[in-house]
Amino acid sequence: MNNSVPSSARVVIVGGGVIGCSVAYHLTKLGIKDVVLLERKTLTCGTTWHAAGLVPTLRATYNMSMLAKYSAGLYESLEAETGQATGFVRNGSLSVATHAERFTELKRGASMAKLCGFPCEVVNPEQARELWPLLNIEDIVGGVYLPLDGVVNPVDVSQALAKGARMGGARIIENTKVLDIKIKDGKAAGVVTEFGDIDAEFVVNCAGMWARNFGKKAGVNIPLHAAEHYYVVTEPMSELTSVLPTLRDLDYCNYFKTDAGKLLIGTFEPNAKPWGHEGIPESFSFDDLPPDMDHLEPYLEAAIRRVPALERTGLQVFFNGPESFTPDDRYHLGEAPELRNYFVAAGFNSIGIQSAGGAGKVLAEWIAKGHAPMDLWDVDIRRNMPFQGTSKYLYDRTTEGLGLLYAMHWPFRQFETARNARKSILHDRLVKSNACYGEVSGWERANFFAPEGVKPEYRYSWGKQNWFDWSAAEHRAVRENVGLFDQSSFAKILVQGRDAMPVLNRICSNNIDVAPGRIVYTQWLNERGGIEADLTVTRLAADSFLVVTGPTTQTRDLNWLQRNTPADANVVITDVTSSMAVISIMGPNARALLQGMTEDDLSNEGFPFATSREIELGYAKVRASRITYVGELGWEIYIPTEFAPDVFDRIVEAGKAFNLKLCGYHALNSLRIEKGYRHFGHDVMEEDTPLEAGLAFASDFNKPGGFIGKEALLRQKEQGVKRRMVLFKFLDPEGTSYHEEPIYRNGVIVGRTTSGMYGHSIGGNVAMGYLCNEAGATLDWVKEGEYEIEVACKRYKVEASVRAFHDPEMKRIKC
Repeated sequence: MNNSVPSSARVVIVGGGVIGCSVAYHLTKLGIKDVVLLERKTLTCGTTWHAAGLVPTLRATYNMSMLAKYSAGLYESLEAETGQATGFVRNGSLSVATHAERFTELKRGASMAKLCGFPCEVVNPEQARELWPLLNIEDIVGGVYLPLDGVVNPVDVSQALAKGARMGGARIIENTKVLDIKIKDGKAAGVVTEFGDIDAEFVVNCAGMWARNFGKKAGVNIPLHAAEHYYVVTEPMSELTSVLPTLRDLDYCNYFKTDAGKLLIGTFEPNAKPWGHEGIPESFSFDDLPPDMDHLEPYLEAAIRRVPALERTGLQVFFNGPESFTPDDRYHLGEAPELRNYFVAAGFNSIGIQSAGGAGKVLAEWIAKGHAPMDLWDVDIRRNMPFQGTSKYLYDRTTEGLGLLYAMHWPFRQFETARNARKSILHDRLVKSNACYGEVSGWERANFFAPEGVKPEYRYSWGKQNWFDWSAAEHRAVRENVGLFDQSSFAKILVQGRDAMPVLNRICSNNIDVAPGRIVYTQWLNERGGIEADLTVTRLAADSFLVVTGPTTQTRDLNWLQRNTPADANVVITDVTSSMAVISIMGPNARALLQGMTEDDLSNEGFPFATSREIELGYAKVRASRITYVGELGWEIYIPTEFAPDVFDRIVEAGKAFNLKLCGYHALNSLRIEKGYRHFGHDVMEEDTPLEAGLAFASDFNKPGGFIGKEALLRQKEQGVKRRMVLFKFLDPEGTSYHEEPIYRNGVIVGRTTSGMYGHSIGGNVAMGYLCNEAGATLDWVKEGEYEIEVACKRYKVEASVRAFHDPEMKRIKC
């Protein structure tokens, strides 16, 4: 076999599974023909070859569903294009529920299917058995049938993609190990192979469960870990006279796929077994792992209960193969923040086959265009924090991650493993106050406080959960009196230097050339006018600024700032997140409480809104910033970490006279949604412009030097917006919205929700979402419509508003 490698290529792809083959195929479709794909052994030999080949179309979000839909359509057409069979069949899928809450989850998915344009049927137990005659329905309450879902042969579809890539000009070289990455001027510059170097403009890591260790060679963090994944194949079953839909018995962790008169039964068990922690054998190729029958037995018993015919059927194959899982069960896609021109497509959490087509397409477009072609924040590799790539963290989280694919996807569900990675210095104090903690980007954050004597824990449901009344009391305390939030998880970036102002002012859409001590709310936009970041900038001095953003975007925003700072600029960028705790005091009595603790003037005249300055609190000098994310008078107090416990204790003691209430993030969310404050990752993203999102006030079109994205916004202003962010209040107090629900205008779907939470001050659920109208989403068009939001296949009448339902004039904030 000829293992010679070229001396150069425009793109080098490392890894010859279905993902790598798809990236190569789609690059050639874009006219990028100088592509080399390198595989250490032979194509599909890692994990692709043993995949079950399921190709469902409906995913957790609209955008991910659109990618899955594309994959199915691609696999259906590949044989005609390449002459290589793929084995693709649209056999449909049937998911069944054994209790009302699971049925609600399935019906919520059915509602989202309408957004995606997918045919979807909600079925009763008898209808489910008509679709799947071997089904035991005695404990089934209902199900959902998706007729366009399919199955495919993983090896064949990979070979078809590879053949299509070759037809387009790509070169695929097997049995060639990549030893290292070449780096030049902060960019990937090629690879080192056992047969020679290849210079390249782009390198793409599609190395599957090897991707993490391969990423380390370039200093790139790719958090993933392999886990054992089981399935069995029965002997031939006379009862299987036709191809049945793929059956998912989610509550018992099993799926069933007909396979040439046999039945393949796979499991996603909640007590998964990580594998490869001490390294993957060099020789690994088309290998499987020893089956653990004790581990598998409970799920086989569950399979027999669901399909009784299995009790008299032998098993022909017991299979155990590794697949890679990520800390949040979402795959990694995009350009690595650590290294330019280094792209990643890895960690597909057992959905690599269904995802490969869409993921390969958008990654190829990302490489070709220099930016993501759509909102991919769900899977963007920039969501990760460095600690999440540590081996111990990944091992612990992987025990849970595999099973979560079939677990209930409750609203506000929290991970139970790999916890307490990042804790505020105030953590133990809040624990003593009966806080129930959630986790975001590794941060432990108080989501609510249970009453004294009540265990602070979640009892999940799709309606009002056990903490509803407790969070309502926190919400009302902030609206009517005063509350305290620990917001230490805020990401904080210090930007300093002679060129700090002009550089940062070009990146910010608003004008941050303000007097020291002023706070500016702004977006960072891309050249298309889309929102890359939503944050505040405080001018500390003439040449010093503090950028404050959310914990989930810490890596992303730091990366955006660094990449848009000229190399020759006199600017120093420092992540100072860990150096400061943040205590927020919010509510009508916030001033009275804090004024009694300091000699500094906190009056509206002496300390107006959007002001930040150092004040004395107890023994500490702290930075008090008069800003709010809850829509009330208040201050965020930035405290050197070592002083924070003492300051906290003093505030709590002084707060007794005001009935100060400790508040959690669920209250913060309900407060901000009542006020219509946008949340990055839900309400605004890189496809959304400030004009569409109702944030044009935070862009200064007249400031000297302009800003990134200004020209695109001016064009959109001239043409008129076709999408508009609108707030909705449910008229039925029992309506419960979260996100991704269809919005109807005069009986026609015109958009989807992005956020939702019960508004305790206005007596109903409040949702946020975008309405779309090709003829123009004008204010008159919005006002003239009658609206409904569909939740779990039930429509609720809602009141629409382009202004906040709470204090739209912002009088309470600026008093």
